[in-house]
Amino acid sequence: MRYTLPKLILLSWLAVRVHVEALLREPAAYVTATKWQVLRKRMRARAQFAALLSGSPSAYRRWALLRDGRTPASRPGVPLIIALVKDLREGGDLAGTLVSLASESIHGHVVGPDAARDLERIANEIDWSARPWLLPITSGDLVSSGAAQAYRTAVASSDLPLIYADDDLTDDQGRRTNPHLKPDWNPPLFEHLDYLTGACILRAEREMLLGAGAAGADWDRAFVAQVVASAADVDHVRQVLHTRRSRPRARLPIAPLPIAPALPPVSVIIPTRNRADLLRTCINGVLATDYPALEIIVADNDSDEPATIAYLETLARQGITILPQPGPFNYSTINNAAVAVARGNIICLLNNDIEVLAPDWLAMMATQAMRADVGAVGAQLLYPDGRIQHAGVVIGVGNAAGHAHRFVRPEEEGYFHRHAFPHFVSAVTAACLVMQRERYLAVGGLDAENFAVAFNDVDLCLRLNARGWQSFYEPRAVLVHHESVSRGLDTDSVGAARFARELAALQRIWRTDSTVDPFHHPNLSRACEKYVLNLAS
Repeated sequence: MRYTLPKLILLSWLAVRVHVEALLREPAAYVTATKWQVLRKRMRARAQFAALLSGSPSAYRRWALLRDGRTPASRPGVPLIIALVKDLREGGDLAGTLVSLASESIHGHVVGPDAARDLERIANEIDWSARPWLLPITSGDLVSSGAAQAYRTAVASSDLPLIYADDDLTDDQGRRTNPHLKPDWNPPLFEHLDYLTGACILRAEREMLLGAGAAGADWDRAFVAQVVASAADVDHVRQVLHTRRSRPRARLPIAPLPIAPALPPVSVIIPTRNRADLLRTCINGVLATDYPALEIIVADNDSDEPATIAYLETLARQGITILPQPGPFNYSTINNAAVAVARGNIICLLNNDIEVLAPDWLAMMATQAMRADVGAVGAQLLYPDGRIQHAGVVIGVGNAAGHAHRFVRPEEEGYFHRHAFPHFVSAVTAACLVMQRERYLAVGGLDAENFAVAFNDVDLCLRLNARGWQSFYEPRAVLVHHESVSRGLDTDSVGAARFARELAALQRIWRTDSTVDPFHHPNLSRACEKYVLNLAS
């Protein structure tokens, strides 16, 4: 796309400003990122700069300016879009909203404090035979240039009753900020974070509009909820089409999870090699877990430390199954062998460097694993310093897969509190993974040929997803993960070569070097596990 000279100058100035602001905010991190770039460690440099630059106050202004003009201006057309404008009276610029709608050839009906009466009047004025789309919006909010055309384009290729878009906010100086680049439809997330109301169009019958009026001031949220409840799916336009004064608040803190009344037996499978200290902590936590029927299988991969051998003998005398798994370490083979002898209806794959924090973790994960639409369930895993190590897996990060929200502290907002909410994800880590045994077997278990060590959990989850059993992240189950302490990291040439083969297999089978994770966003950086703007495009 060609830009005018003034726009090119502004973009260049903003690029410099973004770097200066990043340097001033975090000088040590900026110097480190620059060092990686000089040393040609491109992935490390890209990941560091992605988080640093996206945190600059000027970053979104430049990002939005680059995209201005990409959406064609709206023209009156079919289908008809009618706006229902909630008049806030105080603090809402009704006139500005109506002008914004008119510029997109969208007619606006004002809904005042007496919502029931106004919605009845509007329902009588609408020509329902034209099958219009309705756009609930709040006074003070604006639609972007080309929003109507973007929605009409989406309607032409979708038969779903609700289509939503991304949005941002405007501050008191009229500057656009805080973009919400949303996931594709994620019903469990919507239960806690309303990311539809005020940024969607919907098709509904007259009676549904009248019914929304009974909710009073919350008629718009009630209207959206009605449509969602009756829809099998909804659609997503991955563009910022709304600029808002405020958004619905996240529902925090989340309520405790009601535990299923009849929990099936669980087999906890723990691969291990030496490091009796780690294994003892893990086993003690599992033994202290509040669960009615629990089997523990320790799959031992050639432990040769006397302390570990003695501890395994002690566990065997206590009735814990010790399953010898000699030979080169193959995580997939070890777990598949353990699943083959497991007696539980539900299996839990658990690393030996996991530390249990509370006794209810397994009951919560098993409850979610019993859902008809869920495959693998993952927990919120923390580093020993309290930062998040795992809150779901994002496909495509690093052109492979990365842990979502890594290094965010649980008490921080992070990216719209996503790490705090249970929701569908593309994959979860096998460091702590719970699922129904029959579903594990139905997809053939872990792939020992292509993924001996790395990405076997990602591959498993993607195969489950393809069968309609979606991966699920449960943040109310919180454990500590002393990551790779037992095995160490593959820094030798043999380990590096093996990792390269497994990465190539992941990209060949699942196209992770090009695919877009439906629960991430194409305009979020693929270089960083934190959710930050992709400033490279």
